[in-house]
Amino acid sequence: MKQRFIYFSLVVCILLCLVNCAKRGYPTGGEPDKTPPKMVKAQPKEFSTNFDEKRIRIYFDEYIKIKDVQKQLIISPPIKEGGYIIYPQGNASKYIDIQILDTLQPNTTYSFNFGQSIVDNNEDNPYDYFKYVFSTGSYIDSLEVSGTIKDALNRTPEKFVSVMLYEIDSTYTDSIIYKKTPTYITNTLDSLTEFKLSNLRAGTYKMIALKDASNNYLFNPNSDKIGYVEQEVTVPTDSFYTITLFKEIPEFKATRPAQISKNMIAFGYEGNVDSMNITINSEVADNFRFQTTRHPEKDTLRYWFENLKPETDSLLFTVSKGNYSKDFTVKLKDIKKDSLTLSVNYRGVIPPNGDFKIASNTPITAIDERMISIQNKDSIPVKFTTELNTKNNSLDLFFEKKENQRYNIQMLPKTITDFYGEVNDTLNYALTTKENKEYGNIQLSYPGTEFPVIIQIVNEKLEVVAEQYVTEAQPSYNFPYINPQFVYFRVIYDTNKNGKWDTGNYLKNIQPEVVKYFPKKVEVRANWDVIEVLTNLK
Repeated sequence: MKQRFIYFSLVVCILLCLVNCAKRGYPTGGEPDKTPPKMVKAQPKEFSTNFDEKRIRIYFDEYIKIKDVQKQLIISPPIKEGGYIIYPQGNASKYIDIQILDTLQPNTTYSFNFGQSIVDNNEDNPYDYFKYVFSTGSYIDSLEVSGTIKDALNRTPEKFVSVMLYEIDSTYTDSIIYKKTPTYITNTLDSLTEFKLSNLRAGTYKMIALKDASNNYLFNPNSDKIGYVEQEVTVPTDSFYTITLFKEIPEFKATRPAQISKNMIAFGYEGNVDSMNITINSEVADNFRFQTTRHPEKDTLRYWFENLKPETDSLLFTVSKGNYSKDFTVKLKDIKKDSLTLSVNYRGVIPPNGDFKIASNTPITAIDERMISIQNKDSIPVKFTTELNTKNNSLDLFFEKKENQRYNIQMLPKTITDFYGEVNDTLNYALTTKENKEYGNIQLSYPGTEFPVIIQIVNEKLEVVAEQYVTEAQPSYNFPYINPQFVYFRVIYDTNKNGKWDTGNYLKNIQPEVVKYFPKKVEVRANWDVIEVLTNLK
């Protein structure tokens, strides 16, 4: 029995050892593959001349896939949409086939830059910026031009910006960018601000950059950002070009108006609304009247009216601005009338340098300051002034705001009267202020000599937190009561002295006004003073 027990115990020990060994012996599969695929050959060969084939096959040393090729592939000069087919897409293969359906230009060097669209099948390691080049002529063009992209207003440019060259010849006009694809093209893709146009032939060109929303290599001012080099670009060149992207304000155009409520028609527009006129051409009653207000968020002018003739079922309008004029007909519907609705810009906490605004959906025509009272937390009346802000269609209240205070604002009936004679009911608003130590303060010095400038503090979303318009040198510029947050500082060089930043216009050869940023992000803390000198602006 004793021997059996010893034998059984020995067997159990051996089995336990085997189990433990097995646990320690799980296979790991080895290190992950980090090596990208490589091309091993191409038919026809790379850098072929006198190219007249209709199919290209490129072989790789492992199975590959093609991803996002529509966005990543840059063909220069461009081949029209539908002029080529690339396959396989989505399936693993050891080669890529390019079928050319379009007629290629004679004596031209073509490059197919695949960006990062070619990846290995297992780990998606990209074959970075693989390029296949050939020429339909007797030699390969080898000249280059390079540069960098900036954004006119933002700290960094957008991704996937196209940079294009248009050959300046007898057919060239400035408007070619609206209707014809470029002679050469490249793209910054998803991670670069610098660009390089390669395999160019000697010549004189116009250089354009587009954030091309439609991806068709044509400029659409309504959707695309554009940048351009003012002078002609002569290749070969040693110059390094900087192109600033901007969004144009499109030429003014009215869109079809729509009746939104019983007595309001919305007139949409593109471009700058200043000096836009709406003229009614229908026969109306003698006491007919109207008023317009701007929509606070949309490119829309609201046309409020009353006292139509009873039989009126449609209205005829002319929208005009400068040399622009267009007629519209609006069929009237029996729909609900707008009633007076008020909204405020602050609820709860109001900053010491903030002004309280009460906006209306219908046009405000009168305010009665006698119906307004403001008291602090000790029930002591607070002095104030008012203003009817016709641009924002609001009643603005101005009063001194002290720290750690509460203000009760009461507006009795008939404080506000709108276009239709409607008035407000009793309104009560409670506002509080924080202690000053809960804010940060910013003191900036600007040693520059160019004036006027607009010094702005913007948040991480590049929304304006505070700004000052500066026409002459001062020792410093103070920005109190800034909420704790991370901010950037920027300087706008107001070249035309109109008090705001102005964008550019390609056909008018107007570059956007220059905006430069302080090079670092700054943290604003509560009860803390930030002191910076605006140097090394970029």
